[in-house]
Amino acid sequence: MLPGTSNPRFYPCRAGPEGQPEETFLSGMYKGSWQSGRRYRRRSHQQSPWFRRCTSSERYNTGTSQSPQDSGRGNDESPSTSSSTAGSSSVPDLPGYYFDPEKKRYFRLLPGHNNCNPLTKESIQQKETEKKRLQLVEEDKQKKKVARMGFNASSLLRKRQLGFLNDISYSRVHAPLPRLSPLCSLAHELRVSCMQKGKVHIQSSDPSALASDQFNLILANTNRDRLFAVIDVKVGGSKYSIINLSHLWIPSPTVRMYENLYFTNRKVNSVCWASLNHLDSHILLCRMGIAKTPGCATLLPASLFAHSHPAVEDRPGMLCSFQIPSAWSCAWSLNTQANNCFSTGLSRQVLLTNVVTGHQQLFGTSSDVLAQQFAVLAPLLFNGCRSGEIFAIDLRSQSQGKGWKAMRLSHDSAVTSVQILQEEQCLMASDMAGKIKLWDLRTTKCLRQFEGHVNEYAYLPLHVHEEEGIVMAVGQDCYTRIWSLHDAHLLRTIPSPYPASKEDIPSVAFSSQLGGFRGGPGLLMAVRKDLYYFSYS
Repeated sequence: MLPGTSNPRFYPCRAGPEGQPEETFLSGMYKGSWQSGRRYRRRSHQQSPWFRRCTSSERYNTGTSQSPQDSGRGNDESPSTSSSTAGSSSVPDLPGYYFDPEKKRYFRLLPGHNNCNPLTKESIQQKETEKKRLQLVEEDKQKKKVARMGFNASSLLRKRQLGFLNDISYSRVHAPLPRLSPLCSLAHELRVSCMQKGKVHIQSSDPSALASDQFNLILANTNRDRLFAVIDVKVGGSKYSIINLSHLWIPSPTVRMYENLYFTNRKVNSVCWASLNHLDSHILLCRMGIAKTPGCATLLPASLFAHSHPAVEDRPGMLCSFQIPSAWSCAWSLNTQANNCFSTGLSRQVLLTNVVTGHQQLFGTSSDVLAQQFAVLAPLLFNGCRSGEIFAIDLRSQSQGKGWKAMRLSHDSAVTSVQILQEEQCLMASDMAGKIKLWDLRTTKCLRQFEGHVNEYAYLPLHVHEEEGIVMAVGQDCYTRIWSLHDAHLLRTIPSPYPASKEDIPSVAFSSQLGGFRGGPGLLMAVRKDLYYFSYS
């Protein structure tokens, strides 16, 4: 403490020897005595043994190529703007402070709601996330993709020519999943890793609306030649469109967007294609209620979108609307045990509705139902709940009975998506903890888990494509990740074209025949007002 002073003050910390912070406390400095404080700190540094040792070493190493700015960092360390990286290096983390390796000093952090100080934890995290995204974007532009290590393509090709390898093999008797041969697996992985990004030109009757409206979600039909899109309008509310993909395969990909006058200001919770008159003749929408208006489930005919599918002569469709409580999820049945029926997942209820007769069955549950899918071979309806429970409803039983729950599985967090595989022996599920699991429905055991998915609270879908042997999901961090279905290996991570935000989470659609039977494999990504096409090269 200086003579004649009484009030201690704390000054910003600077990195000391080998990255250790050296805190300097000066006592009782008056308002205009900052110059004396600087002299005092300089004298204290010169008198310290570390300062003398550092000065002598600098004089000894004057002939070396190392700059004085790099003397406090080891040769194996690399600069980073991440506070977590600083914590893992020799520089310790101080609560409430952030160490900037470029400026080599600590800065004080203020809460995120403070608008006066731009240096907050949220701004630092956003800067690091954007830096990582830009690095991945640059890597994609370099077009230098490497297949998984351990594959010898020439050796596998020679074995197949000699007849030692088949396209599909089974690892054990009665395996729940057919396993592709190493050569086919390598081919699929090479295709996925070499997908090239291109922007799709969208033709519309109202080109001015494309500049202001933004995609909310896209959903491909069974034949993968049409997309149903929910588009958020700038003035508020949503409108619906069908995108024809018949010209997507040409060298310059172009699609045609067909709109209708059906406009709503309600939030759409769930969407699926419905086969009422023929395959994918309608779109089933579940919309939330507002004020005194209850929620509803609407069957919107695809024929209302003029010339959206010229190959099929659609008769005037039937527009149906069913008043229901606000639904979290919906599913259309292709099972003969529940013909012309759809299901809606409500708050602690499952409602099964027959469109033709109007008959309804209500099943009570212990939690909100966030995901649903009908099985085709077995008379079962699978449901994923907010509590993490996955259960199946036997469609042959009555809702008042006690034996309608056919099986139960469990996750640690809210289940946001369930997908039944083709043989209906396995089920894929994802939850709000970022866990993606493959379940064996016969033994009710988890076969494998897919790592890397990011989700904390969002309602995010899961895409499974058995023809290509891949699993795809868009995380809350706006990264699209692709895994191998057969061993859960992460094949590729695709960054969003725009900075990550919860309003700009991409919506994707993948198929081995995008655009119909003449189309090729690829991925469609809708984000903001743009549509991107990742095609196999």
